Amino acid sequence: MLSQEPIEWPDLIETIIDRLESESAERDLTREERALMDVYETVPVLESEDCLHEFWQSGVDHQRVITSFDLIGATTLVDPLNASRWCATRTPDRIDYSATEEEYLSTIEEELPEGMDELVDLMLEFIEEEELA
Repeated sequence: MLSQEPIEWPDLIETIIDRLESESAERDLTREERALMDVYETVPVLESEDCLHEFWQSGVDHQRVITSFDLIGATTLVDPLNASRWCATRTPDRIDYSATEEEYLSTIEEELPEGMDELVDLMLEFIEEEELA
């Protein structure tokens, strides 16, 4: 991703994620719990060099992940995710993009830092509202 510092999750979020990871082996997570996991697991992909391209080339349930970002209130990340859907139909290697495709994707990715900056606060608010702590 652009020169964004990696997100440092607060201890509360790390603790909840650890608990949900262990509980997911024993039970189905609620939609709200799954949303936390989806967002937490997707952030490293969005922070990677191939960013949105890597997200669309991964084997995750893309629509569920986008819905998870929306559910926690991260609408500034939902728009770039939706705008980059076309990456799912491209070759696995981002280097094969045309100059126009690369320029368009780079423009979309410029929207990500703003959304990433507010993600920790949104996650904490969501945890409090949904009483997941």
